[in-house]
Amino acid sequence: MKQTYFNSSILFTCLAFIVGDIANAQEKTKYLNAEQSDPIKMGWMVGSPPPADRIPRFDDGSFFQFPALRWSVAHMRQFMPTINVSRGLGSSSPLETNIKSDIDKIKFTPLGEKKSITWEESLQKVYADGVIIMHHGKIVYEKYLGALTVDGQHAAMSVTKSFTGTLGISLVQEGLIDPTKLVSEYIPELQNSAFGDATVRQVMDMTTALQFSEDYADPNAEIWKFSAAGNPLPKPKNYDGPKTYYEYLPTVKKKGTHGEAFGYKTVNSDVLGWIIARVTGKTIAEVLSEKIWKKLGTDQDAYYSVDAIGTPFAGGGYNLGLRDMARFGQLILNNGKAGDEQIIPKSAIDDIKKGGDKKAFAKANYTLLKGWSYRNMWWITNNANGAFCARGVHGQVIYIDPKADMVIVRFASNPVASNAANDPYSLPAYEAVAKYLIKAK
Repeated sequence: MKQTYFNSSILFTCLAFIVGDIANAQEKTKYLNAEQSDPIKMGWMVGSPPPADRIPRFDDGSFFQFPALRWSVAHMRQFMPTINVSRGLGSSSPLETNIKSDIDKIKFTPLGEKKSITWEESLQKVYADGVIIMHHGKIVYEKYLGALTVDGQHAAMSVTKSFTGTLGISLVQEGLIDPTKLVSEYIPELQNSAFGDATVRQVMDMTTALQFSEDYADPNAEIWKFSAAGNPLPKPKNYDGPKTYYEYLPTVKKKGTHGEAFGYKTVNSDVLGWIIARVTGKTIAEVLSEKIWKKLGTDQDAYYSVDAIGTPFAGGGYNLGLRDMARFGQLILNNGKAGDEQIIPKSAIDDIKKGGDKKAFAKANYTLLKGWSYRNMWWITNNANGAFCARGVHGQVIYIDPKADMVIVRFASNPVASNAANDPYSLPAYEAVAKYLIKAK
């Protein structure tokens, strides 16, 4: 097997996966800071042709190596095949603004530190590419950094999972999916896999017991085989493994007892995407377009990265505009309603907000997420404000705070993939902004 093939497949998986505490080793590396690694200042892909050392490439994995990734995350469609998520032909819905310039000055103390910093300073800490804060349905803060523009699109990475989970629970409420049924009742091809005796609910809440490691430090981890299967590049002549997501998923083996512990495994999202496709007879890209994107008044089409046969990457391949992600977050905050239209059943949003099994979640030992849970592929804080969020590697987030009537959406390109690198600067920042907006009314 050629090493360059493994390199590209390795970097391809970085589009989606929250990698847990393997970032500990990464965090010891000294990276250029946000200002030094600004992709525009560095001149990535400028020129006809650009200089050789400013051309990131997919086939050798350089497109996702820092600092090139700071440019790539806002230009994913230039590197790989994709499938469109149409917004339709109607007009976009306007977003009202009520800009609050004082937000940049809000101070908070990062977790594990003693010195406070401002909201504006925190954006540099997390290598933010774009941030919007919504309050009472209006934009009160909007900023673009890095390579992202107001009309650009950015990789959502594992925030994609929450889109998948939202579609899944919506179809449950519509009666097309029964979460108590076994996965194999919907996908017979998975009968002999780890998913064969798991319920759909266990997949949606990631309490399946799988022999599937996402430890990127382990060259034998299952994540690499999944990555190789999903890589859309032609396979080497001597490659004899699965060549698509659908070929890989039936090979996942069981380890343990389903329902006992939360285990963040990306393949759960792709199984749910398969179920959604099977019960609707359409790709998840088509379902998302028809059920949400065409109804939400979005500004732009969105898109998914796909495998070699065009299967959308339901676990992490979604790319969209920042304003449209804010619209989606606001839709969830508004209990599935946009304007006068109930786009997502309110009962689906209620099911998300009630959260998952705290005891099962605690077994995953997320040291910065004490008391949290996971439901329908959303992260539930269980804090006093009832906040919940979608999270993706390198700093992607949709953070919804019902008590503050606030939505924060962020794209970022932190050189460290794990949310453990961002959370000390993000979680207290979200709460500080929420307190500020509650007082501001």
